[in-house]
Amino acid sequence: MKIQKVTDRAFAPYGRMIGGFPCGDILEAMKKTPVPDGVVYTPSDEGLEACKNAEAAAQSLYGGMPIQLGYCNGHNKKLNAVEYHRDSEINIAATDLVLILGKQQDIEEDFTYDTAKMEAFLVPAGTVIEVYATTLHYAPCHVDESGFQCVVILPKGTNTDIEASKTIAEDRLLFARNKWLIGHEEGGLPEGAFIGLKGENLSID
Repeated sequence: MKIQKVTDRAFAPYGRMIGGFPCGDILEAMKKTPVPDGVVYTPSDEGLEACKNAEAAAQSLYGGMPIQLGYCNGHNKKLNAVEYHRDSEINIAATDLVLILGKQQDIEEDFTYDTAKMEAFLVPAGTVIEVYATTLHYAPCHVDESGFQCVVILPKGTNTDIEASKTIAEDRLLFARNKWLIGHEEGGLPEGAFIGLKGENLSID
């Protein structure tokens, strides 16, 4: 699929670049995190959260809210699923990586979604971006065969275990705390995930 840049105007509906945020110590701490053959996601990492600029992220990027700093690392070329939150997510690219993004507004009434509506964007190493709450996203894709590393900053408790709710229809997508998930049948997701992606399981190859 076509890969655009986060500096392109086409990225504007999905998020924005954040210039000037001091993250050198966070990127240095990322060097100690693993890069598996598959994909690993850790919502909260002590090494990242011990960084001086973790507090700057809470005070500046989230306006003083409690946050968590984690990471998503590994090797991946496919979409597999999409997720969204009730708030923005901050990503700091420790390596070059590609994000495949869509819009929550395009989800159908039955909570299915056509992957043909998604776009891919290259996020260069060292770039800090805000991914809006209404942006569908999932694990990054690697550019280099050595894999990808991405800092993931979210409100504290996001992506942790939650008891199932059956209050409204959307609850069938609620897969973890503050995480609504729509999977692809080829995505290899755990039992219980809502499978609602229609079309191709997109790949950046």
